Amino acid sequence: MGDGVGDVRPMQPADVASLIDVGDPRISPDGRTIAFTVTTVDIEANDYRSRIWLADTDGSTRPRPFTQGEGRDQRARWSPDGRFLAFSSKRGDDGYQLMVIPFGIGGEVRAVAASKEDFEDIAWSPDGTRLAYTARVRHPRYEEKKAKDQPPRRIERFFFRLDSVGWTIDRPRHLFVCDVERDAQPVQLTFGEQDDSGLGWSPDGRFIAFASPRHEDWDIDRAVDLFRVAVDQPGSDPERLTPTELEYDRPSWSPDGSRIAFLQGHPSVNPTHTQVGVMGSEGGDGAVLTASLDRNCGPYVGGAREPIWDGDDVVFGIEDSGNTHLYRVGADGSGKPEQLAGGDRTITGWDVRAGVVAFTAGTATALPELFVIDADGTDRRITDIGAPFSASRAIQAPERFTATSADGTEVEAWVIRPAGFEEGKRYPTLLNIHGGPFTQYGNRLFDEFQVQAGAGYVVLYANPRGSSGYSQAWGRAIRGPKAKVDPGSGWGGVDYEDLMAVVDDAAAAFDFIDADRVGVLGGSYGGYMTTWMLGHTKRFKAACSERAVNNLLTMEHTSDIATVFEDYVGSRHIDDPDEYRRQSPMTYVREIETPVLILHSEDDLRCPIEQSEELFIALRLLGKPVEYVRFPGESHELTRAGAPRHRIERFEILLDFFARHLS
Repeated sequence: MGDGVGDVRPMQPADVASLIDVGDPRISPDGRTIAFTVTTVDIEANDYRSRIWLADTDGSTRPRPFTQGEGRDQRARWSPDGRFLAFSSKRGDDGYQLMVIPFGIGGEVRAVAASKEDFEDIAWSPDGTRLAYTARVRHPRYEEKKAKDQPPRRIERFFFRLDSVGWTIDRPRHLFVCDVERDAQPVQLTFGEQDDSGLGWSPDGRFIAFASPRHEDWDIDRAVDLFRVAVDQPGSDPERLTPTELEYDRPSWSPDGSRIAFLQGHPSVNPTHTQVGVMGSEGGDGAVLTASLDRNCGPYVGGAREPIWDGDDVVFGIEDSGNTHLYRVGADGSGKPEQLAGGDRTITGWDVRAGVVAFTAGTATALPELFVIDADGTDRRITDIGAPFSASRAIQAPERFTATSADGTEVEAWVIRPAGFEEGKRYPTLLNIHGGPFTQYGNRLFDEFQVQAGAGYVVLYANPRGSSGYSQAWGRAIRGPKAKVDPGSGWGGVDYEDLMAVVDDAAAAFDFIDADRVGVLGGSYGGYMTTWMLGHTKRFKAACSERAVNNLLTMEHTSDIATVFEDYVGSRHIDDPDEYRRQSPMTYVREIETPVLILHSEDDLRCPIEQSEELFIALRLLGKPVEYVRFPGESHELTRAGAPRHRIERFEILLDFFARHLS
């Protein structure tokens, strides 16, 4: 079917192939042009394509593609004089290239660096002669194509691999600088076993600040410091700028070079709100600027952006009640943060330069587009790249409601009516549970919900206690009762009560919900909660537990982030295995009677495949109704960034399963 406005139909699994994302806006130094990335799906190649687009901030001409988009062109960065754009490019299977392309002056695109690994951070030097970037550095073992020919790995630390990335112990991420005017090899500035991330040039071009865990027990206490390294002294020891206690990230130098803004978290009291802070450029504790918001200032969507200096202010994003908003705050700490862009939407990227504020944002019924904030404070949409998709599908808008949990706590929730809704008719319903748990369901067009609604289901979702987007106390409410700081119910406590209240209150408030035909599904922590629910209630007629945490005890020594669950539970698994068992869905597997579909990716390192194998084997041995589907070659990110064909097949499997049990 086409994308014409006259061809309106519900969203279907195959529509994954038509999804478009607009993000990562960057404003030219003169404030007149915005470079941004447009990502599309190539269903024939079973892959994604991205290209750099340009748009005028005054809207005088239509936005247009700037690069060919034969592979993946992304992370466009303007040179200080605005005459060039640098970007990362992957075309074919020969690795990545750091490209520089002229803007408005003529000339050819050229590669200034090449790597087998992606360029993850890119930044121009203040004088425009050099580019700094981070990339992973491969051990010589990778020159051997066959694993059996490679030497063994010696591991002495935690966090030696990462989901969707693979081995990191022999591929650390380091900082490089290359000369864009001379044909010379890039110079590696940092070395060692630790990953370096985020980078910011000092205005005088002498130093680059970055984040890294470089102390002895970095894998035990998980603290991350800020450092600076002298650009003209490659291999010199980086200078530590922060006390080794907290988790610092994304340094950003003030225009006059006197201060550094940063993101800050607490590595051992999770969940915790990421805060924005500022310190002197010579280092120190710094001052937090955003505590009064009591919101997470490191959004899951768009949270990788550093605080942006705008005169004496810094601009940043926050999560708030299902939305992601844009704020500014004075760097001297004298005033309270003020909202720049709000509304029922998810802001996915932003930039501030030359008096211009630009951002990309989507809503529950519209894919992300590019916006500019005008002088009167209103925002103006610049693009309509995703509009044909929304116009040709019967996109269903959510309705917000409030559920009341067992202890009287109010829980924010949403309901979406099925496509083709008819008054007086009752429909099967699916309760969706997000992962994290410290994330949030938000106001953005979510393919999961629209495909379910398109198949004739009422869609329920909520942000129960443990979610981000609300107070820190809300997020910490499911820390374990043995936690030394802010103890709570543990997983499967008030979060379970909140979600059951959402189902009960929705069934009472909306007469189109068939309370006898309710299913439940979720991934990661959402998969945990799905399996947990099945062991504690017979309310649901069918369930899909996906990439789930089913056994906290084994997760604490098999996940790529093993040992971090202690933050929630409040004790180590080797010291207190009974508490891990108490909070594990597997402990209650004999109580499960509901038909279960188990979905898992075979290359999932966050929730390893053994988590689903354990659940399947137990249910099968107990003679319980269970189906098990494994996706080869996929990571924990299957539903968001997996192979497009697998994403479509997954939808088809889900809809078939629930149709058989909820029809």
